[in-house]
Amino acid sequence: MQTRSDASAGSESAGYWREHEMLLLQQVMALVGKSLSPAPALREMLHLMSELLGLNRGRIVLADETRRSGRIRYAYGLTPEEIGRGVYAYGEGITGRALQHGQLTIIQDIDREPDFLARTVERSRLPDGPVSFIALPIVVERLTVGVLACHRIRHRSRALADDITVLRILATLAGQLLQLEAGLEEKTRALEEQNAVLARALESAAARYGIVGTSPPLLRAISELERVSDSAASVLLLGESGTGKELFARALHLASSRRDRAFIKINCAAIPDTLFESELFGYERGAFTGANSMRAGWFEQASKGTLFLDEIGELPLMMQAKLLRTLQEGTITRLGGKAEIQVDVRLVAATNCDLQRDVTRGTFRQDLYYRLNVIPIHLPSLAERRQDIRVLALHFISHTNQLNQRNVNLTAAALDRLEEYSWPGNIRELTNFIERVVLLAEKPLLDAADIDRLLPSHAADEPDVAPASAESAAANRGQGASSHDPVTHTVPLPMRPYRRVSSHPAQALVDALEQCGGNKSRAAQQLGMTARQFSYRWQKLGLPND
Repeated sequence: MQTRSDASAGSESAGYWREHEMLLLQQVMALVGKSLSPAPALREMLHLMSELLGLNRGRIVLADETRRSGRIRYAYGLTPEEIGRGVYAYGEGITGRALQHGQLTIIQDIDREPDFLARTVERSRLPDGPVSFIALPIVVERLTVGVLACHRIRHRSRALADDITVLRILATLAGQLLQLEAGLEEKTRALEEQNAVLARALESAAARYGIVGTSPPLLRAISELERVSDSAASVLLLGESGTGKELFARALHLASSRRDRAFIKINCAAIPDTLFESELFGYERGAFTGANSMRAGWFEQASKGTLFLDEIGELPLMMQAKLLRTLQEGTITRLGGKAEIQVDVRLVAATNCDLQRDVTRGTFRQDLYYRLNVIPIHLPSLAERRQDIRVLALHFISHTNQLNQRNVNLTAAALDRLEEYSWPGNIRELTNFIERVVLLAEKPLLDAADIDRLLPSHAADEPDVAPASAESAAANRGQGASSHDPVTHTVPLPMRPYRRVSSHPAQALVDALEQCGGNKSRAAQQLGMTARQFSYRWQKLGLPND
């Protein structure tokens, strides 16, 4: 007969275990949701099973994809070697039987059970007295996906039924966490597949236009380009020098309904002021000395097609007014002629200058700026699309190898070094540098040290530099060609060093201009710059224009 003291002791013992059970569940639930992986919560669960309830060497065995075997994935109190041995075929031993049949299995004494494998933990590492083993199936949507198992010392003041109750709760919780993980992995795989499809689509779109790269800023610019391709509105391409504006202008033409018509490109910085009107609008016979026959201008030749005006900021004010009239009325008048000629031209303009600032300074017409700036598209600099540097470098090195019959390659470290450099001259600087590397290479495989020897000394500079000028002398006026575009398959021009805007103080520019009698071209030559670099620095430093 149970005495009052025995009942009181039993009640206190039950309260003790209830507190531990609640603490275990509280601690485990506190970890749920704090990580996308169930691992932290499951490992803590096995830890507290041992520390608070005396259910030792807990392990979670998960079935593999073939549903033929299971392996220990989470454990507490087991060495890495013991965990490695924890592999069970379906039906093999107690754990394999629980995996196969999905039934709770309790072994009261592992020494008396012939099917107990003792594979994971050697018997010598367990207590001398009777040791029990409990294996509970972990079920997700009526499918056994794993087993929660542990050792239990029989000589404890705690009922087996209480242990089983807590273990059932924990096995259910483990199943829910694993189900959430599986669902998340499935959604992640679906999203990754969808992203891969979209990336391939975008990459193929970029490749269709000859544009290399898949960085988000580049793809965003291509997406904007395609959205406006079928409209007749003017497009203004903005961005630093060397970002491939001509290639984007051509891509806009190819994406439009005008793709089968002419694409005419003109570099405004390469045309002398006196020839602008005759180049753009053409001339009649006898309009000036040497005009022995009529010539159609670029607007006429681009009718029904696309006209690309690069370096639009270099257009003289007088020509800006005539260009505005043509855009508004859709007509041109040849030099020396009187008849108006109807033209249907999609105009794409490009600049690396701040046209709005030029409007404020009076060097660019405000009405023309508004007319051109209907659809502005920003082309990212190479610093904004660093993840494309590697693929661009490989593209250019392959092209240069073929062009020069070389076989030069770059190591991964060399490509990493290219990614670290700021590339103030953008793609133009990169393609010129790659050509230099290929032509000067003394061995077939170049490392980072070889790249460092050829990089400019200002490799650590920030990319706040003057844009490279147009190569006026190399421009083909007969075809209205723009300066060399780095992404086209033409031979790059020799690389010019790119200097920071602060490479010359303001006073140096002022002194040079005074010494040259106000001639900016001579002042620029004296300082070792081109006229455009001189003008850019002059404007950047806020020096007066008059």
